[in-house]
Amino acid sequence: MKIGIPRAFLYYKYHVLWETFFEELGIEYIVSPKTNKDIIKRGERHAMDESCLSSKIFTGHVDYLIDKCDYIFIPRVATLGTHKDTVCSKFQAIYDVINNIYREKNLKILYYSIDIINKDTELKAFLKMGKFLGKKKVQILKAYYIAKQAEKTAKMLDINNQNSLLNSEKLKILIVSHPYNIYDEFVGKPILNTLKELNCEPVLACVVDEKKARDKARKISSTLPWTFNKELVGAISIYKNKVDGIILVSSFPCGPDSLVNEMIIRRVKDKPIINLVLDGQEGTAGIETRLESFVDILNLQKEGGVHE
Repeated sequence: MKIGIPRAFLYYKYHVLWETFFEELGIEYIVSPKTNKDIIKRGERHAMDESCLSSKIFTGHVDYLIDKCDYIFIPRVATLGTHKDTVCSKFQAIYDVINNIYREKNLKILYYSIDIINKDTELKAFLKMGKFLGKKKVQILKAYYIAKQAEKTAKMLDINNQNSLLNSEKLKILIVSHPYNIYDEFVGKPILNTLKELNCEPVLACVVDEKKARDKARKISSTLPWTFNKELVGAISIYKNKVDGIILVSSFPCGPDSLVNEMIIRRVKDKPIINLVLDGQEGTAGIETRLESFVDILNLQKEGGVHE
């Protein structure tokens, strides 16, 4: 049995957990390649027109994996954490959306569902998935706990590495973006590469102690519903005084991001901010120009030539 994992959406947040789990169970898997023009075209061809760019990219990765594996792994997440926070509807509906898009192909999907409100915990979800894969409970539990430890270690390493960057003498710019956007080869990597070419140090809001970030976010807004956005909002509080500017990065037309980014722009008054909304159109010249202008402003401000 071979499992296909789309390199999109929650892959960038949970790939260590998933891959370690499958490895410990002795399940073969493949991961779709980095996002490229072919995958973008596949997504645009099959996804609903109203879908955000990130959803289209996910669909493109699913389309790539068809006929290359026995099952395609599509996790569903509805509510998370002790506060039973919700997530964007695209993560709640992704299983049904993909199933409907490829209904004529009779697509074989491996999935789990996390919905704390309905007492569907992550552990329960992995137990069900492992049982579906034909493994015994003791094997599944062992694989899961090893995978959770690997995930914890990887996150701590990422946070420690980022904290060391905060001592850099370069301009430090906080990138407020979901992992599936900023780590994507087509969407976010050009932004990171441009900033590095401009001698800046990108600091990623998604690399953060998630629990601390959610706690910080609740102090900023008690009504913000989306877990992943809460983590980014809280990360701004954690990193804001350690960076020179903030860049908001989202994909068009993401509803939660558009609302949350507007709130950030209105409430964060002591740091320069730009808002980049990416639509997947070819060419990065416009984005590069905006980044260059923003960095020029930050350099002038750092030198004392621009006052808040």
